[in-house]
Amino acid sequence: MMEFLYFPENKLEYIPAVFSLAVFMLLAYLTFRFFKNHASKEEEKMKAFEEDVLKRLEDKDLKNERRV
Repeated sequence: MMEFLYFPENKLEYIPAVFSLAVFMLLAYLTFRFFKNHASKEEEKMKAFEEDVLKRLEDKDLKNERRV
């Protein structure tokens, strides 16, 4: 009967697994940083857009008050 877990006697067999783990961890980290940077840029754009909209609404309200 085959054992469920395989622990090799020769520890050099762990090197490819550790290497692939390191590569995928690096790729996961880079992907995380990409999404985080993209989200912060989008947040800044949204804040600027919101300020612009609020300013336009205030200007519109001031024009309406002058007419009345």
